[in-house]
Amino acid sequence: MGNRGCIHPGTERRITRRWTTRSWIACVLEFKGWKAPMFEAGRWTPLFFLDEATALAAGHRPCALCRRADHKRFRAAWGEAPLAEIDLTLHTERTGPRRTVRADDLTTGAMVEVDGVAHLVVDGSLRPWSSEGYGSPRSLPPTVTLLTPPSLLDVLWRGYEPLLHPTAGR
Repeated sequence: MGNRGCIHPGTERRITRRWTTRSWIACVLEFKGWKAPMFEAGRWTPLFFLDEATALAAGHRPCALCRRADHKRFRAAWGEAPLAEIDLTLHTERTGPRRTVRADDLTTGAMVEVDGVAHLVVDGSLRPWSSEGYGSPRSLPPTVTLLTPPSLLDVLWRGYEPLLHPTAGR
């Protein structure tokens, strides 16, 4: 689940803003008996992702509270930097233009766009994304449009393994 701050009005289940904070985090639905708020007035808005690769592609990072172990692995792969710097880097990348990259620049966990469809890169092939899961593998073309922010692609290359939906085939 993702958190970009309170981006809904009142108790309506309608999103009216893209973000209210630069700290976009990926959380769990429950943590030590606490349950995420569901469109409560003045509270952060819950966003739901198929898996962590999808959350990373949207520019979210693991939460330091409810996903502490994942956050530590993420920080180790990112390298020494204050969270404010990480969040600013991610904010700049997710609001900037998309990049075209070569297939050799990709690793498992990256999300790309091919022919207007989002795909997950898994072991050198592509799996088309849907809200129900990933489809059958297909070949990776020579170049694609990168959906995962470049700094998060670097984190994947440095060994961070995102949690993938079971249909990813891993």
